Amino acid sequence: MRRPAKSPPPGRRPAKPRPAAERAPAARPYHHGDLRRVLIEAAMQLVGEGGPEAVSVREAARRAGVSPGAPFRHFPSRDALINAVAEEAQRRFRAEIEAALAGAPAGDPLGCFRSLGIAYLRWAMQNPTHFEIISSRRFFDHDRSGEVSSDNAELIDLTARTLADAFAAGQLGAVDLKQVQIAGRALVYGFARMHIDGHLPRWGITEADAEAMAAGIVDLFIAGIARPRPAAKVEGAQ
Repeated sequence: MRRPAKSPPPGRRPAKPRPAAERAPAARPYHHGDLRRVLIEAAMQLVGEGGPEAVSVREAARRAGVSPGAPFRHFPSRDALINAVAEEAQRRFRAEIEAALAGAPAGDPLGCFRSLGIAYLRWAMQNPTHFEIISSRRFFDHDRSGEVSSDNAELIDLTARTLADAFAAGQLGAVDLKQVQIAGRALVYGFARMHIDGHLPRWGITEADAEAMAAGIVDLFIAGIARPRPAAKVEGAQ
């Protein structure tokens, strides 16, 4: 049998329930030991929505559904959180490169070099703010993260080895491989920056056409460094 509700004391109004819009959001559950990962994912979302300037430890905590002080066990400062975001962005960038190389033609080093360039541009254009964190020293200093620095060095070395293999296979007309490597990096980095900074529309390139244009400039560069194929002999020619 239900008991009748108690009447409020004389002179006191019954408490009104809080409107739904004012109620505190339910904390997002996370497993013990996963808070660091949840905070990094929240910070990655903040970067994607508002750029690196939008990242704060407090906002990452709010999105993770934990108290403002909880993240400081993992990230004592905003710089520490940005460093973790850069490491995660670099990991995703590396995964894009590795996936592209896995699908590159076997026994074709110059084809692998092309895959490297297109994967670089594709990831940078699809993840502009994450790319900006790992490429611009305004937000992150590579020297502060051994993980990002070593991974970046490995990618540079991978590019150098790919070009060396292409040269050994007789696919390159150029002999200064260091110059070719830097020129290729300047090309993809420059195009990525043009996309990030919003310059492509001034050149008549729409967002829908940007990826195709990116592949086109990589192909143009490769055509310039490739060894010319010998002209086919015309049947009956002396």
